[in-house]
Amino acid sequence: MPTDTAPDKATPVRAQVEPLDDKAAAALLVDASNRITAEMGKFIVGQQEVIEQLIIAVLAGGHCLLEGVPGLAKTAMIRSLSLCMDLSFRRIQFTPDLMPSDITGTDIIQEDPTSGHRRFVFQKGPIFAQMILADEINRTPPKTQAALLEAMQEHSVTIGGQTMRLEEPFFVLATQNPIEQEGTYPLPEAQRDRFIFLVKVGYPSREEERQIIARTTGTFGAELKPVIHGDQIIALQKVVRKVPVPEHVMDFVLDLVRYTRPKSADAPAFVKELIEWGAGPRACQNLVLAGKVRAVLKGRFHVTIDDIEALATPVLRHRVVPTFNAEAEGINVDDIIERILKVVPRGESKGVL
Repeated sequence: MPTDTAPDKATPVRAQVEPLDDKAAAALLVDASNRITAEMGKFIVGQQEVIEQLIIAVLAGGHCLLEGVPGLAKTAMIRSLSLCMDLSFRRIQFTPDLMPSDITGTDIIQEDPTSGHRRFVFQKGPIFAQMILADEINRTPPKTQAALLEAMQEHSVTIGGQTMRLEEPFFVLATQNPIEQEGTYPLPEAQRDRFIFLVKVGYPSREEERQIIARTTGTFGAELKPVIHGDQIIALQKVVRKVPVPEHVMDFVLDLVRYTRPKSADAPAFVKELIEWGAGPRACQNLVLAGKVRAVLKGRFHVTIDDIEALATPVLRHRVVPTFNAEAEGINVDDIIERILKVVPRGESKGVL
């Protein structure tokens, strides 16, 4: 069942962002990211790369899909992130019998105690929160999965011809289990494309696993405090969009994405053999936005090719469909993306804006 969390409202930083110049706002973004990472580290052991990608996705204004075997703290990470960002949070457990109205809400009949008249009143569903955890999204039928499409793209919900806006900022962070595929409903390509990243959550190291065992079998407890709030997130997202992208970096993004399309005249020969379907224009948009966030987090106010390379795999891995031959040979999507990155021309920098 969906659940709410009520973070402590006394502690979030209420600094204003928009009156600051871009340099000061960028410094605030870096500080917020560091504080969120440190705060989540009180509860989550390891998974630094995953946490970084989650923060980048949020600051880029995108949704995120997490994939990993059970027990890797995917749900705990998302819940912790909502607490650190002072956002309202709802968890939806996706099951085969979940209906679209269980997500968006439904009209219920209520009787007016004074007049005795009955009328329909809309009861909001769990989608009306700022951070949604769609847990095991691939365990519900496509009809119910599609209930998220409008919310993810338009940040609104239409019920009975009436469109209602969702509270900003709004994020959908979904999880799916890569094993136990029996009885699951794989997300259609159109819906996967709406996630900025597909983040693979891997096993912890030996020492990290030792810490996890000690924390979860003892008396350890951690109280997470919010360090940033929704208005700040929205303002920081606007700052990110001001980060310039040099021409040679934009060319790199375009070449990289177009190289994933087997019918493209520029695609390498191996792409035509290994890829059935390539990434669309939204991949370019997501690469640029995510690259802008990463650039600021690394202390730069311009995007480099290194930023794009670092995020190419999580942006592209759910948008590229391998051929049967690639799967038969044991070549996965990550391998193909890495191979494409090696042949994309880098061009030359003509100066940083």
